Amino acid sequence: MTDERDIAPATIFEDLKAGRVLLVDVREPAEFANQRIHGAVLMPLSTFEPKALPTDGSRRVIFQCGSGKRSRNALDTYLATTGADAAHMAGGIAAWKQQGLPCAHIDPATGRVVDNGHY
Repeated sequence: MTDERDIAPATIFEDLKAGRVLLVDVREPAEFANQRIHGAVLMPLSTFEPKALPTDGSRRVIFQCGSGKRSRNALDTYLATTGADAAHMAGGIAAWKQQGLPCAHIDPATGRVVDNGHY
């Protein structure tokens, strides 16, 4: 089931470029270190504190994880705690990568960072 809080990666990409969103990655630090979306801030779900988010209200908060499950949990917690406008990335970073959007990741063969572009 989808709703208006399930945002497609391509839409988030455009909003990131325009500075309209704060992208919050709720995966664990090792996952973030292995692959990440440029501009995302890390706030793992395991230590999630909604009121600690670095936002002044000028940007919509968008949560992101690996596949969409943890980001939806973070969204639900955030909405219950703050009532502020927020959403999550449908399909997570897996959907982002599938759509060919830019991210940085570690090449397992070389251990080097591969960066396929900024926005």
